[in-house]
Amino acid sequence: MQLTFASYNIHKAIGLDRRRDPDRILAILNETGADVIALQEADRRFGQRASVLPLAAIEGHTPYRPVHLGGPRGTRGPDSIGWHGNALLVRREIEVVEACAVPLPTLEPRGAIRADLIANGRSLRVIGMHLDLSGLRRRQQVRTILAHVAGCGEPAPTVLMGDFNEWARAAGCFHELPRAWHLLAPGRSFPSRRPVAQLDRIVASDDWRILRCGVHHSALAARGSDHLPVWAELDLPKK
Repeated sequence: MQLTFASYNIHKAIGLDRRRDPDRILAILNETGADVIALQEADRRFGQRASVLPLAAIEGHTPYRPVHLGGPRGTRGPDSIGWHGNALLVRREIEVVEACAVPLPTLEPRGAIRADLIANGRSLRVIGMHLDLSGLRRRQQVRTILAHVAGCGEPAPTVLMGDFNEWARAAGCFHELPRAWHLLAPGRSFPSRRPVAQLDRIVASDDWRILRCGVHHSALAARGSDHLPVWAELDLPKK
């Protein structure tokens, strides 16, 4: 089973032209062709914490639907789709079995969300995240996420993705990852105009075979946010 995963910090849909343009973000998401997408900075942060991407527009202009979280979410109102700005979108044919917020130790409004999915009859687990600016806090947050995954009960092939805020290529918070897991470096994604940092990353458990990964470059993506989307094509071999 081959799936494409993508992660995109959409900067509240505010582009380099300082305009909030949800339609531009949705067009960029369509360009990626991903099956599962983790978004960061996807809500307005105040008041009802509404999504900056209108639900009707997601459902009407993309092949995706948002993953709705169960239990306490840190979001309020019917137009919220995530937790502390994190959201997951999946293609409509992918079944969502369970989803929840993953509370993180933090000094900033950061968070993570987890979804258990079924795609083509196979189970998988996805975590989307936006980690802290503090290196020590990032390491604590990665440990918290891995502990959450370990406590989920039934093991499943897992993908972690998001804005790790880690400038090191394979050090820092990445030292907390299991050695057998794949730490992907799709490429430089921040800042979008002239990328110099690989802040946006994808990590896959050892169940997966890595096919390709990269940064999505397009005319729209170059000005849609201060980050570029990153993506990875993964294959889940038959048991």
